[in-house]
Amino acid sequence: MMSEPIKRHEALQPLSREHHQGLLLAMKVGKGLKKGVALNRIKKYVDWFFSHYLKSHFEAEEKYAFPILDDDHPGVQQALEEHRKIEAFVKSPMHGIQEEQLIEFKQLLEGHIRLEERQLFNEIQEKATAEELQKLEEVLNEADFCLTWSDEFWK
Repeated sequence: MMSEPIKRHEALQPLSREHHQGLLLAMKVGKGLKKGVALNRIKKYVDWFFSHYLKSHFEAEEKYAFPILDDDHPGVQQALEEHRKIEAFVKSPMHGIQEEQLIEFKQLLEGHIRLEERQLFNEIQEKATAEELQKLEEVLNEADFCLTWSDEFWK
């Protein structure tokens, strides 16, 4: 039996829709690996996606969403640690990238998004005051996903 979809408060919906794009990124990495695509082509796309979308997404979560929960909240601490790990992967050199690193990145990103969607965002929308949710709605703007990447290695 399938569980019901999570009802996301409107204030958090822009971040949730961006999470969908993050899951698509992970899927594309997986498809590229399965097809035997050159690893540097995949890494180049991951780096581009991070600089155009994920970096600002992380900043919005850290500045506006996570502070609704306590600073020492274990889920927030885990999410912040995962943000740093994802950033470290993106900053790693493209030359000499190993397949295992891309597999680990894919798994980290998928698990990270699921943590935020299944745990943190539920707790945020339960704990947030009406004023905090209003503030989130005002400041969170969904990224315009105009994915103009010409090397569609995943197809």
